[in-house]
Amino acid sequence: MVVNVGNTGNAGRAAGIAWGVAERYREFSWREARGRSDAHEELSARISQDAELCDLLSGSLPAGNKQQPNLLLAAVRYLDGPHAEMGPRGEAAYGRWREWTIRHWDEVRAVIMQRATQTNEPARCATLLPLLARLPQPLALLEAGTSAGLCLHPDRYRYRYEAAGEDGDGRRAVTFRTELGAPESPLELTCRTGGAADELPDRMPEIVWRAGIDLDPLDPAAEPDDLRWLQALVWPGDGERTARLSAAVDAVRPAPRPRMVRGDLLDELPALAAEAPPEATLVIFHSSVLTYLPPARREEFARLVRSLLDGRPGGGHWISNEHHSVLPWITGPAHHSPRPDDPLLLTLALDGHPVALTGPHGQSLHSFPGAADAPGC
Repeated sequence: MVVNVGNTGNAGRAAGIAWGVAERYREFSWREARGRSDAHEELSARISQDAELCDLLSGSLPAGNKQQPNLLLAAVRYLDGPHAEMGPRGEAAYGRWREWTIRHWDEVRAVIMQRATQTNEPARCATLLPLLARLPQPLALLEAGTSAGLCLHPDRYRYRYEAAGEDGDGRRAVTFRTELGAPESPLELTCRTGGAADELPDRMPEIVWRAGIDLDPLDPAAEPDDLRWLQALVWPGDGERTARLSAAVDAVRPAPRPRMVRGDLLDELPALAAEAPPEATLVIFHSSVLTYLPPARREEFARLVRSLLDGRPGGGHWISNEHHSVLPWITGPAHHSPRPDDPLLLTLALDGHPVALTGPHGQSLHSFPGAADAPGC
């Protein structure tokens, strides 16, 4: 196969689009991969400096989500491209990765066009659980952007909440705070916490109905290819997250499948919400999902959720776990910790009221003062 990696048509416009792709990879390297994945930091930085490859990406992929760095890097891993496990490190390794990607571009592009960045992180259940446990029981869970639905099963996992600090000699000390959940589960989730101990759950939620919406819902428990795609989305070298994903799939495999709806979040939400049993508290929730919607659609989604819950007999609740820039009208207290400007931290909110900062993979939960008194708790 011969791939044309040069500009076509309006050279100036094409060069501008390719520059935009390069800038996107540069930003990804600096703001997202740095400190989290040396392999992805280096690879995305090298791509940002590769004018011909950026030309190929901009000329053959639709603008928007299909040009995400995560999607290209996962597609090559999914197809067993070179250095799939640890990522290409060094100029020679990048040369092999680049040559393979261009030579197999038809297959790589097909995966990109078929798939989406559906990183389903079950560990986020550890940050959702304290809110779920405090709401009026039983619950009907409806997840927007559910991917494989692993976060619809918080009652299938075990949880350990810890507080980290320093002892008298300045050494890091871990204080055990609470442990709960399914005792025989293959997956135990550990979450570092701050705030008052009474803000942590002392019981598991009672869930009587589960449903999710996604453009392309996955079923890794039944479809090996779906599991393979989710594994390809895990960044190279993150063996802990790979193991967590496999354990979560094992944990939910015996459970009845949730109601999974394929389609647009806004289009499908009203009808699906209407299916929730009236005797249960409906909880509409999402984590790191709305970033994939344009700002106007995010606001439309927020208005729709509020309208649906306000119109439901007995009401319901909305839990969002997104970066603060995605829902700018949700702002936290002026002074809170840790590192409120950390670009990776998410803001956990209940019915539009911020209650905590959370780690993007559920590894930390730092409640704002008075979070336990938030409306609805």
